[in-house]
Amino acid sequence: MSAARPQHAALLQFPVQDDCLAVGGVPLTRLAQRVGQTPFFAYDRAAMTRRVAELREHLPPSVHLHYAMKANPMPAVVQHMARLVDGIDVASGGELRTALDTAMPAQNISFAGPGKRDAELSCAVAAGIVLNLESEGEMERAAAIGAQLGIQPRVAVRVNPDFELKSSGMRMGGGPKQFGVDAERVPAMLKRLAALELDFNGFHIFSGSQNLKAAAIQEAHDKTFALGLRLAEEAPRAPRIMNIGGGFGIPYFPGEERLDLQAVGQHLHGLMDRHAPQLRESQVVIELGRYLVGEAGVYVASVVDRKESRGQVYLVTDGGLHHQLAASGNFGQVIRKNYPVLIGNKVVGAGRETVSVVGPLCTPLDLLADQMELARAEPGDLVVVLQSGAYGRSASPAAFLSHPEAVEVLI
Repeated sequence: MSAARPQHAALLQFPVQDDCLAVGGVPLTRLAQRVGQTPFFAYDRAAMTRRVAELREHLPPSVHLHYAMKANPMPAVVQHMARLVDGIDVASGGELRTALDTAMPAQNISFAGPGKRDAELSCAVAAGIVLNLESEGEMERAAAIGAQLGIQPRVAVRVNPDFELKSSGMRMGGGPKQFGVDAERVPAMLKRLAALELDFNGFHIFSGSQNLKAAAIQEAHDKTFALGLRLAEEAPRAPRIMNIGGGFGIPYFPGEERLDLQAVGQHLHGLMDRHAPQLRESQVVIELGRYLVGEAGVYVASVVDRKESRGQVYLVTDGGLHHQLAASGNFGQVIRKNYPVLIGNKVVGAGRETVSVVGPLCTPLDLLADQMELARAEPGDLVVVLQSGAYGRSASPAAFLSHPEAVEVLI
């Protein structure tokens, strides 16, 4: 085991053997041979299992853990997660089909997202999953489809809260949003829902994502519990489900500190104890995606060319933004920052240099690392983008310029 290692929290997930990164216990050079090509994504199943176990250790035992599969919908990953978590949350008809192929019972699958088509609603109703209603109109359509099929749809109301998750990378609640029903509109919607042939299951309250500050998540949990319990008083029956969202973030950039999961868990223990009488018929759900799988994945590309331009060194790879859009800085970043990148077969290397890592696309946006210190690399060496287990291949424009697609493997 190499003693010298780059100082980045992401490397905690992966050991280094003879200066070569190992994923799932397999040295990267051997893994590339096994996959048979670059670029590829590799996901470490043991890392995912450890993350779920860590959550189970700190969260109250009565809190149910759901996997938001939009973070990584690779079927093998979803199959693995289905054995570890209590439920799966989907965001499209395609994701629903993948989730239904797992051993997860249909009643533990929920479907959120605006603009569900009638065909998707029909499949969801027939499958018996929980529909998270995003609008009054969607509620009416779901009821009509249920009547047509002769099946009472299982529904929950997705609430757009009147607060946001502070310091979030992506704010999903507070103010006008395409997600959910404004909290102040929900009581009237619940009255109408009671008059329809719909099986009310509860609420889905999601205020933000990618948050590293325990205090912000604790405050959001306080407000979410208060809002959910207040709305429950207007509901046609006691909620069976109280989905309080997720928001747990992972570190990507230098200077970022890991989320204090112990502090979040202790606070949630207190909330569960305090509100136990009001929640005796409700199942509290935490819904996480990135936090479960993000650090368990790497994106690997080969150096095709090494070139200099006016004093600057470029490593040109066979991968790029068409596979890993987020690492290029074009998926939510306002000011571009480098993801953790290294030369996977020379983690420390005999020599270091400052380089930019780019892909093969004809756009200056195709940038995986900008002026970053890495081990000196040559054609054939392997560039690794860490923190690539979530919102990687499926969130990237794979068809752009018709380059080959990246392979995905679960190790």
